[in-house]
Amino acid sequence: MMHDDIARQVADRVNAARLIESIDALAAFGARDDGGVNRPALGERDIEARRFLIERARALGCSVSVDACANLFIRRDGDTALAPVMTGSHIDTQPTGGKLDGCYGVLAGFEVLAALNDANVRTRRPLEVAIWTNEEGTRFSPGAMGSSAFVEPSRMTRYADVRDVDGVTLRAALDAHHAAFPELGARGSHDAAHAFVELHIEQGPQLENAGVPLAVVSGIQGVRWYALHCAGTAAHAGTTPMPLRRDAMTLAIALHRELDGVAHELGRDDTRVTFGRWNVEPNSINTIPSAVTFIVDFRHPDARVLAAFDERAHAIAQRHGARLEALFSHAPVAFDAAVLSRIDDACRALDANALHLTSGAFHDAMYLAQHCASGMLFVPSRGGISHNPAEATDAGHLVLGARVLAHCLTTLCND
Repeated sequence: MMHDDIARQVADRVNAARLIESIDALAAFGARDDGGVNRPALGERDIEARRFLIERARALGCSVSVDACANLFIRRDGDTALAPVMTGSHIDTQPTGGKLDGCYGVLAGFEVLAALNDANVRTRRPLEVAIWTNEEGTRFSPGAMGSSAFVEPSRMTRYADVRDVDGVTLRAALDAHHAAFPELGARGSHDAAHAFVELHIEQGPQLENAGVPLAVVSGIQGVRWYALHCAGTAAHAGTTPMPLRRDAMTLAIALHRELDGVAHELGRDDTRVTFGRWNVEPNSINTIPSAVTFIVDFRHPDARVLAAFDERAHAIAQRHGARLEALFSHAPVAFDAAVLSRIDDACRALDANALHLTSGAFHDAMYLAQHCASGMLFVPSRGGISHNPAEATDAGHLVLGARVLAHCLTTLCND
């Protein structure tokens, strides 16, 4: 049988009811009264959810291993010892999260394992479904901790002593995870995976607005985070004449206006700029602000635009006498052309219309792209909503995404 025929056979065995049931079942771990999910990384609910998935993996005939950052690897052996094809995402959530962000990518991977079994298909390469630890970064900082440590294990030296709001270190949380699953073997020291494909909800409105059910994700935009520190002099709001004031908020507003203008001038339609965090001192209704700090989040898929924004932002801060502090920087990620071509082929084989988009959000695939040939696939988010109990995707889109994933992974596993 030709490889394309085998891939179609596996895609056709994706079971819609089983996929939707698995999403609802996982959402029960940390379920909120409003329909959302609160499941912090390596917390009690996360441990319970992992136990549920480990049991499901073994029922599918798969082995389960773990690495130093508690990333789980569900492995279906192939006919050879070649490097595996990987898929997966994360199951930790925002405190007021929904039931799809991350979880859908993991559960669609499980559905592919089940579809391969149902189709009685053996692949040439092994297939691994990864559950990456602490992608959201809401319990331990930074986010995408598990995938970044998988790609660069030396990061664990820095990560181990990071504490959550209760003072619990990541090291202690990892020890608790090991105690909960002492039987799990350590993932072997394999060479780089053959490929990684992450399926995810879009978390934005573009697919829904276009009326298209899928997006082949060409890359992830780069980001710059800056803190702007503006100094003034606290004084009485009623007695200090306007010409004699040193108002830190007036300075901050002027900086905001210029930075916003530069971001839109440089980035055009691809600009994403946010001024999301502000701190004002003394923050009193009748006192002129003496100090204001605000954070700029600038994102763009073009490294040249990011570099130009860096230069202009430093010049603006210097001209106004403000202090600019660089907080975080990440270069744009371009996914592998060959993997994207395989995702495109799968969409065409299943007569599924797909856009090509750049992701505005970070995902584990951002780091996996440094490890092996990687790509992503999006399904629509209803209303563009995510990180919210109202997060939802039409069942038909969820199933179609899983079918395309099944086709693509089966093809890659037979390379």
